[in-house]
Amino acid sequence: MTENTARAEDAAGSRDNASSAGASPALQKAEAEAAELKDRLLRTLAEMENLRKRTEREVADTRQYGVAGFARDLLGVADNMRRALDAVSPELRSSAEAGFKALIDGVELTERELVKALEKNGVHQFSPRGEKFDPNVHQAMFEVPNASVPAGSVVEVVAPGYMIGERVLRPAMVGVSKGGPRTAPSSRSVNDNAARDS
Repeated sequence: MTENTARAEDAAGSRDNASSAGASPALQKAEAEAAELKDRLLRTLAEMENLRKRTEREVADTRQYGVAGFARDLLGVADNMRRALDAVSPELRSSAEAGFKALIDGVELTERELVKALEKNGVHQFSPRGEKFDPNVHQAMFEVPNASVPAGSVVEVVAPGYMIGERVLRPAMVGVSKGGPRTAPSSRSVNDNAARDS
């Protein structure tokens, strides 16, 4: 039976090829239009799939980075709360009366809640003390002469930096060491300098 089926299919295929070879111009035109329509359909389906993927990425980015403007506005509040808490010395805290201690505790609690709310929305604080200065995530405010650490290291953090997802919301404001041993330049910066010199 299988052999008969194979013979029948071969015969039908050869009849189709023979009829296509001697097909009328109208049939050939219809087949060309069908092939063109099939190509357009496949292209449209591919474009729709690309549009769907791009829309999904944009929606995900909007979810992750949509709060960036609001979060950036709150960073000043977080900085001021930290400055207020840092202004109270440990001696003053230990000798303060109950009302003042309650005020300090309230400000600390508010600061913790603010940091939690920022983290819940994808905003994370970073403090780069001891790291190599990176202009992509740090903003140099001043240089500190310090021969004990490599030049270009972050030795003081004036204000911490904040990231939202993989993006910098605010660079860390830092003091950078100068005068210490030089760190080995990366191969890219060596190549850039050589290109500049030539």
